[in-house]
Amino acid sequence: MERKEHFLQHSEWMKENPQAPVVLSSRIRLARNLEGIPFPISLSQKDSQDVEEKLAFQLKNITIEGEKLIYYPLKDLSSIEQHVLIEKHLISPALVESSGARGVAINKDHRISVMVNEEDHLRIQVLLPGNQLRKAYSLASTIDDKLEENLDIAYREAIGYLTACPTNVGTGMRASIMVHIPALAMVNRAQQMLGALNHLGLAVRGLYGEGSQAFGHIYQISNQITLGKAEEDTITHLEAVTRQIIDQEIHARESLMENARINLEDKVWRARGTLENARLLTSEDALQCLSLDRLGVDLGILPPHKQSFSTLIVETLPASLQYTLDKELLPEERDGERATLIRKAMAEKKE
Repeated sequence: MERKEHFLQHSEWMKENPQAPVVLSSRIRLARNLEGIPFPISLSQKDSQDVEEKLAFQLKNITIEGEKLIYYPLKDLSSIEQHVLIEKHLISPALVESSGARGVAINKDHRISVMVNEEDHLRIQVLLPGNQLRKAYSLASTIDDKLEENLDIAYREAIGYLTACPTNVGTGMRASIMVHIPALAMVNRAQQMLGALNHLGLAVRGLYGEGSQAFGHIYQISNQITLGKAEEDTITHLEAVTRQIIDQEIHARESLMENARINLEDKVWRARGTLENARLLTSEDALQCLSLDRLGVDLGILPPHKQSFSTLIVETLPASLQYTLDKELLPEERDGERATLIRKAMAEKKE
């Protein structure tokens, strides 16, 4: 199968944002369903095909900021292509694991992805670099409005949007930020801070959502309440918590620079040395070293390189690595190719 150039390009959300080094990305996701049609889990194969065809037609015919979306039926994508989209955060593992007809619409720079027949009939997602929740929400709302012009969406005045999972009923919105907090981890304050977020109505997950581990000191933080709370209030609350996380991480970095600079420098230079010289790197080892390397760059200890932290993370994950190289690899072969890719990236210093 010929590789899709659209899947190989760097996603917009992977860009570095020097003004917000702690926040890697912002995401808004809206869950929507068609009125009078059972949720995807209850649909027969034929009914799911009918829903997919109807929604794919609408998605291919709307224009967002002067641009059309590209629709991909999941059945037309190879397993590795599906996993590339998971690694780029453009589809969920649940979409791949679901049954029935399903697919995804994506725009050119991957800011927008709309899943069809995942848990809900529609999952509208906008993913932007850095701390941009309001901009992401504005764009997601625009897509939602355009789809509602031609679709009868399940909504009740008393409770809001109807969704397959009761925890999404109401606004159907999940707002989330992805944060990188290595300094808090190094001063043993990350778990305490993250644990407190549950009491504030927020969920904390790893790099790839529910059930994933937080390798590379990366966490996703999102709202848990969608019923009886307006979108504006949810975003305002998450923004306030985000500011606290940023402040605490920056304070932890300043503390390390002032009180444990030699240990900090040793850690980040060792990480850089591993990335520049290793011949074998697992995904987990690469993530940990890249995390410390980024901390060193952010603090001015290490010279910066061209590739962004988020880009290097994604490009060295198993499916993306194999798709870029256009060949299937055994795990030990992947470790070798990953190390080679990272060594080359480290050699490309920023001018």
